[in-house]
Amino acid sequence: MTSSSLTKIVIASHNKGKLREIDDLLRPYGIETISAGDLGLPEPDETETTFAGNARLKALASAIASGLPALSDDSGLAVDGLNGAPGIYAARWAQKPKCEGGGRDFDMAMWHVNNRLGDNSNRRARFICALCLAFPNGQTEIFEGTVEGEIIWPPRGDKGFGYDPIFQAIGDTQTFAEISPEDKHAKSHRAEAFAKFLKSDHFIDGK
Repeated sequence: MTSSSLTKIVIASHNKGKLREIDDLLRPYGIETISAGDLGLPEPDETETTFAGNARLKALASAIASGLPALSDDSGLAVDGLNGAPGIYAARWAQKPKCEGGGRDFDMAMWHVNNRLGDNSNRRARFICALCLAFPNGQTEIFEGTVEGEIIWPPRGDKGFGYDPIFQAIGDTQTFAEISPEDKHAKSHRAEAFAKFLKSDHFIDGK
């Protein structure tokens, strides 16, 4: 059994899907979580050019503002046939203009991915995740994970979020939105990054 030296963590995200997945991953280790949104913390602008950079930016902002350790996730979909796009801009591809009420529309974002691929036979893609654990003193640690797959069309499933309905992992016959949360946790990019987090000095092997 593994135990944690961390007792309470701010999840530096306003994304309900990410919050749910990270809370599910942390709960077995007795770590209490609270979201940046619950604390009324604003989302900082993601001005970095890498997943790790944006994860660090978000985690540090929440840790310093709350006085608690903070864990952030910056993740996205990189499609080979689109030269790695949408990449770090995955959420922005889903952003609706203010004239349409703002917010995010991933049905629209998935349509753009498939439309831009067109007849391109190279539909290989991967989800990439960078987790950052930050402390109020400015210390940060990065843990990264990926899962390889391909883009399918039309979208299938309603269990996931974001681009899950068009992503099918290598070796699978179902999309990330069709498999159970437990099966997704066992193989996702976030799960791989989290496994590295569990091997850090913040977790110890118990009896």
